Amino acid sequence: MEEKVPRSNIIETEIPLGTVHPAALEPYRVRLFVEDEIVQEAEITIGVNHRGIERIMEGLPVEKGNALTEKICGICSNSHVWNSCRTAEIGLDIEIPERARYIRVIMGELERLHSHFLYLAHGCETVAHETFSMRVFYLREIVMELLAMIGGNRVQYGCPIIGGVRPRCDLDEAKLLRLKTDMDKIEEGLTGFADRFLADSILISRITGVGVLPTKQAIRLAVTGPTLRATGVARDLRTTMYEYDDFDFNVVTQPDGDVKSNLLMRVLESFESIKIIRQAIANIPEGKVVNRDWEMFDTDMIESYIEVPRGTLYHSYYLESGRIRHCIIRTPSMANIAAMQYACIGDHITDAQLSIVQCDPCFTCTDRAIEIIRR
Repeated sequence: MEEKVPRSNIIETEIPLGTVHPAALEPYRVRLFVEDEIVQEAEITIGVNHRGIERIMEGLPVEKGNALTEKICGICSNSHVWNSCRTAEIGLDIEIPERARYIRVIMGELERLHSHFLYLAHGCETVAHETFSMRVFYLREIVMELLAMIGGNRVQYGCPIIGGVRPRCDLDEAKLLRLKTDMDKIEEGLTGFADRFLADSILISRITGVGVLPTKQAIRLAVTGPTLRATGVARDLRTTMYEYDDFDFNVVTQPDGDVKSNLLMRVLESFESIKIIRQAIANIPEGKVVNRDWEMFDTDMIESYIEVPRGTLYHSYYLESGRIRHCIIRTPSMANIAAMQYACIGDHITDAQLSIVQCDPCFTCTDRAIEIIRR
């Protein structure tokens, strides 16, 4: 594949977009440098909504800090609190009950479904196919009701805590039955959507070959998650997470690294999430859902990596007298958004927005930090 070469030093025409966009729901600024309506280089500026959460967490009691991480993002709320609790558990050597581990996996995969469905719905909306968009939003609504059933909220479910999950998030037989029934509904609806999606020749031609990110560049730019797997790289951290040791699933890839590959990645990964949830329902062990038999002590720096809907999420901090010190959170969108500056080179300006949002950027997650300049 021919390498894309930025040419902004000779381009005179600039098209600014944002910070409010017709297709994206979160604010960011794009500068497209074009020649004959073809993008020669792009610049994406984020950080419009910096909230300084990492700085706010400095000195908080670890339980309170974990709760705050859930406020980083409404789409990825469970992912953040899960990894923040996991960080403390690694540092304090806390064993998680098996039943709690299964419930965490169920919540993680439900969040993956709702995130992927949101992406697919907005992706269809971006290419002006509202019928497909509404079909996916209908499926996502089933997932949102399941999340509310378990956690009590449609957003920020408050499920993981240090040592397991909240007792109110335990699953009785009625909830397990509803999960099983709704997985059947979701799979049937998703299969119908996928069949119609792939059969729409106009839609497929609109997204094929647009926003191509070659594998070599994806690796060089530290792309992660489905956006990386859409370039053919079979890397999924769930294969290394102890929480997924009991589950059988496939690491899905696509070969072309374009918008079509990214959309298909979310469809195919959703089927794998349904498979994982079904295994969890069938094999969930009996027992308690939280281990409270642990002691607080000072730690060195602790790190935790997990696979979330958009890729690799990193949390780290150390504990001093039960309080968080030097918290660092690295979200997958940090690298993925930057790579989209490269992916849209060579596209027509009408395709540039589609190329940029193909990585499912989460600007709320990305805008969680604040830069401190010491003079």
